[in-house]
Amino acid sequence: MSMSMGNDGDGEDEVNSTINTTPLVDIMLVLLIIFLITSPVVLNTIKVKLPADTNTIYVTKPENITLTINKEGDMYWNGGRKALAGTDELFEKMKAVAVLIPQPEVHIRGDQNTRYEFVGKTILTVQRAGIAKVGFIIEPPSKT
Repeated sequence: MSMSMGNDGDGEDEVNSTINTTPLVDIMLVLLIIFLITSPVVLNTIKVKLPADTNTIYVTKPENITLTINKEGDMYWNGGRKALAGTDELFEKMKAVAVLIPQPEVHIRGDQNTRYEFVGKTILTVQRAGIAKVGFIIEPPSKT
């Protein structure tokens, strides 16, 4: 009567090339439970009453400049019908306006389908000319 020790007579041990992930999963589950239990205690926030935002209509000042950019990338100065020749002409106009006191704000009205490249070049040109305040005009959300 003989007892088998796991070898089938060839004398070589089989190598197990798989990784046993059971201990890893056990440890990760224990850590997850510990963090879930302790995080509300650690993250005690101070109770404050946050201010409520109101939607007010912005009144534009006459000295503010509106740049309109259509989807082809053409720029229009203060709603004019003639497009600016390019960023060089815009830069020259902005340089003349940047020295005024108080300095006017520049509002950009970009078409929804305008590529960001055109808007980015416009912002860069306005900032290079020395204008401090640049904003965007958007359509307010519908009240439904």
